[in-house]
Amino acid sequence: MEAARRGDRDAFNELVRSTYRDIYALAYRLTGNPDDAGDVVQDAYVRAYRAIRRFRGDSSFSTWMYRITSNCASTHLSRRSRQRTEELSDDVPIADLRPEQDPSLRAEAAILRHHIDRAIRTLPERLRQVVVLRDLHDLSHSEIAAELGITTSAAKVRLHRARQRMRTVLQRTTEMGTGRTTAPTAREEQDEEAS
Repeated sequence: MEAARRGDRDAFNELVRSTYRDIYALAYRLTGNPDDAGDVVQDAYVRAYRAIRRFRGDSSFSTWMYRITSNCASTHLSRRSRQRTEELSDDVPIADLRPEQDPSLRAEAAILRHHIDRAIRTLPERLRQVVVLRDLHDLSHSEIAAELGITTSAAKVRLHRARQRMRTVLQRTTEMGTGRTTAPTAREEQDEEAS
């Protein structure tokens, strides 16, 4: 870290190598597709390289990168057309549940993961960020608050609302039996904007 702060490119490249997988996973979860995730990751590391001398070391490099990546994803998504939607690939790696010996479990896990990914994408950005940072990157409420520049209680409230919203979407998906997630209702959007 110190070498990277002094301008050593090899040291910075080592930091990139050690964090790339997690940073890409975060970008992918926030943007919903690999092309956008790749753009966000590239932008995040460029920003980090330019700002590395100002990094105070109050948090780990990876935590600092989470914040930069979240900001880059937010900027990228605001530029992206609201009409553009892309399906997540059905072959997104599943958490290590070890279903290799049972094809039916593997299929069920893939379907569930697909529905969860789609439910995450229906969330407004501010709720999606909290879910991704907490449930996929295992950050604490206080770390999420620091990353997003909000209070710890706000992080808890957003996480609770996000999980409620996802539960509703997943229930609708199950009830419809079509596997198609639905966008939030106008009332849900108003409630979210009011919070």
